[in-house]
Amino acid sequence: MSGQWLVALTFVAYLALILLIGVYAYLRTKNASDYFLGGRSLPPAVAALSAGASDMSGWLLLGLPGAAYASGLSSGWIAIGLFSGIVLSWTVMARRLRIYTYELDDALTVPAYLHRRFNMGHPYLRTLCAFFILLFFLFYVASGLIAGGKLFETVFGWDYRWAVVIGAAAVISYTLFGGFLAVSWTDVFQGLLMSLALVIVPLVVIMDEGGFSASWGKLQQQVPELMHWMRDSSGQTLGIVAILSSLAWGLGYFGQPHILARFQAVRSADDVPVAASVAAVWSLAGFLGAMAVGLFGHLELAQVLADGERVFMALVEALFHPVVAGVLLAAILSAIMSTADSQLLVSSAALAEDIYHVWFGRSTSPEAMVKVGRWAVVALSLVAVWVAMEPDSKVLDVVAYAWAGLGAAFGPATLISLFWSRMTGAGAIAGVLVGGMTVLVWKQLSGGIFDIYELLPGFVFSAAAIVIVSAVTKCPAEVAQRHREIVG
Repeated sequence: MSGQWLVALTFVAYLALILLIGVYAYLRTKNASDYFLGGRSLPPAVAALSAGASDMSGWLLLGLPGAAYASGLSSGWIAIGLFSGIVLSWTVMARRLRIYTYELDDALTVPAYLHRRFNMGHPYLRTLCAFFILLFFLFYVASGLIAGGKLFETVFGWDYRWAVVIGAAAVISYTLFGGFLAVSWTDVFQGLLMSLALVIVPLVVIMDEGGFSASWGKLQQQVPELMHWMRDSSGQTLGIVAILSSLAWGLGYFGQPHILARFQAVRSADDVPVAASVAAVWSLAGFLGAMAVGLFGHLELAQVLADGERVFMALVEALFHPVVAGVLLAAILSAIMSTADSQLLVSSAALAEDIYHVWFGRSTSPEAMVKVGRWAVVALSLVAVWVAMEPDSKVLDVVAYAWAGLGAAFGPATLISLFWSRMTGAGAIAGVLVGGMTVLVWKQLSGGIFDIYELLPGFVFSAAAIVIVSAVTKCPAEVAQRHREIVG
């Protein structure tokens, strides 16, 4: 049997396992809380691994190794920023968000939480939030489908566009039926597979080159321009703009709805410290592995890759038996599916809970809400497939845009609302609007200060808008009192 067929059979077996989990979760999904948050029943390790796997997506196995392959150690500033964001978001806001969303009539989505947090008498804040979720998640889901297209194109030689369609079908199949439980439990399996792949691949290269010291020495000889934290691959010293832009990635964690959903879904607020520890260890291993894949790829691959985002796939095909290669390449599919499914679920929740339910179906039954959510998954997937049809797209570029938009729109509003009793609904509207619009506008500009990653100014301007507008508007006494009673 040819190597390609062995790899294909491994992929099929992997997909069959994922679908079985989806069927099991389908049988346990009875209402909207089950479908969108798994009934808030996730054990801490499951919540942590699910948050990590849904966060990392294809960029951990394609985008970040590709950045390390092209730019070297200087790309590690992104990893440092992201790791800091993971630790801070779990330790600072996860516990409060879990308590607060449950106390507010079991708010299932970030827009629903903000709406109830400020006791809004109109749906405008909720609808504005849903709009930005749908807008930026379309790009985020599309980035996963782009990664899937590159995977199937590289491994099987398929046409890129057909590869995107097939990858989308795989994600839709179990997200559609199982909802949050299917997504979260498959994330555990997928997260472990991702971390295993990122440990094994660079370890094999290091052993093949005679150990870590020998491998590091060869890197310094062969690609010395990549071995500096403070210089890029052209030898230019990194400026403050470049470093701040990389570190600013960490701010995004405070506003990613698919990650915040894991904070809400953890079994108990008392489980958060354990979940935070698991998340920190898992993400640290992932970032170190991804950087190692990109750097050590220069030692093992004879030809320079035109597209650095294919370095993981090239190493796997060069180093391993087709059966093992199939398992390791399935890790890429894991990364793609574990993020795209979560984003589709959050987007469908925004459509079902925050738009359809608010504007068209106030008396809708729980069963009908689940149906609306499932149809929303299909509709959003079709639009994301259309966005992903450009074969020259870079995974990291598309992720960066979506990450910035969500982080700036929701990060300051969610974070400040958990700690400041005098924050007002008008302040929340201003923060969401200013953060989202700043990213949209800043991305279109370049040169000088506009070279800063748009997440940083978006986050800062959003926070400033919240504070200023809240200071000049009045917070109802009962809202401030309820805040103090819930969070102490």
